[in-house]
Amino acid sequence: MNTFGRNFRCTTFGESHGKAVGAVIDGCPPKISLTEADIQPYLDRRRPGKSPLESGRQEPDQVEILSGTFEGRTTGAPIALIVRNRDHRPGDYDALRDVFRPGHADYTWQAKYGLRDHRGGGRSSGRETLARVAAGAVAVRCLEPYGVAIRGRIVEIHGVTGPEAMEAEIRAARDAGDSVGGIIEVTAAGCPAGLGDPVFLKLDAAIAGAMMSIGAVKGVEIGEGFGAARLLGSEMNDPIIAGGFAGNRAGGILGGISTGQDIIVRAAVKPTPSIRRVQRTVDIAGKEREISIEGRHDPCIAPRIVPVAECMLALVLIDAMLEQAKYRGEE
Repeated sequence: MNTFGRNFRCTTFGESHGKAVGAVIDGCPPKISLTEADIQPYLDRRRPGKSPLESGRQEPDQVEILSGTFEGRTTGAPIALIVRNRDHRPGDYDALRDVFRPGHADYTWQAKYGLRDHRGGGRSSGRETLARVAAGAVAVRCLEPYGVAIRGRIVEIHGVTGPEAMEAEIRAARDAGDSVGGIIEVTAAGCPAGLGDPVFLKLDAAIAGAMMSIGAVKGVEIGEGFGAARLLGSEMNDPIIAGGFAGNRAGGILGGISTGQDIIVRAAVKPTPSIRRVQRTVDIAGKEREISIEGRHDPCIAPRIVPVAECMLALVLIDAMLEQAKYRGEE
């Protein structure tokens, strides 16, 4: 499934070492102010090669809007977005053509499709998230007139907090030929109450699904999350007062429907699976092998996941807002 959303539908395409990566958006409302300049800042935040602690792949990641706008505003027609791959080196992966990389989707893609793109994982590469960010940036633009603002941050890296300590963890892992994971948090402020559905399409279920669709994410919690299991009901419940709520342990969602408070989401990001340390694996014939993965890889992917998670949350929220408008018979 390469399409996300019911009303604001985003279809992504492209491979890590193919000609381009992009997205087609169908269902974007008309008359929204939109140019490449609205999308580019999000791609720049996700872009590799900005520091020695990121992948050395030097991609400009310049987005082009091919359709769906006229004189700087959306028309209601499909919006096609494309980013050309410039610094791809498929030859770097020739030694991995018949070997499964531990922690990657190589083995499972081979099991499902009977073939795989060994050039950095192809469609299963983290570069696929570029298309999500491009589409999500459009969703952010659609949410702005409603006063909805989304921001993200890094909570911890490898169990430590604080900018210097987190950077030290990433640097140490890189120098050891290893990698580390982390926890990120994304918050949406200004969401109206009433978004979402009460049973199978709960807003928190949609958000969790969106976050888990990001390849490196292995866990999601909303509000108090797993901490709720260690609380009493009297501690977990947010008191309701004349002005609204006296707390937000629910993370802005009750019964699958938004409360009007900040929606708070945290995601656990696993360590980057491509590492220089020797790992055990097998080849396509089932023969045991050892591999050490060289190349341009992030020692920690969590910082670059932040804008991806922001954009996935934006896609969920604009879809829910359009669904609510349709339900109420509003524009």
